[in-house]
Amino acid sequence: MAKVLVSMSDKFLEQIDEVADSEQRNRSELIREALRTYIRRTGSINTKKAEQNAIFLDEIID
Repeated sequence: MAKVLVSMSDKFLEQIDEVADSEQRNRSELIREALRTYIRRTGSINTKKAEQNAIFLDEIID
């Protein structure tokens, strides 16, 4: 399995860890499931939509 390095704010990582702990799974499992859900919801790779989502996520994370 490949490993990926992702940068995120400490606050966001704390939120991820809280959710993972509450669901009794590890951080990697939670992030993989979030990405699977995102891919299923979008149905396909749409770069314009992905860019809009990235901007939106950036705004709510900071």
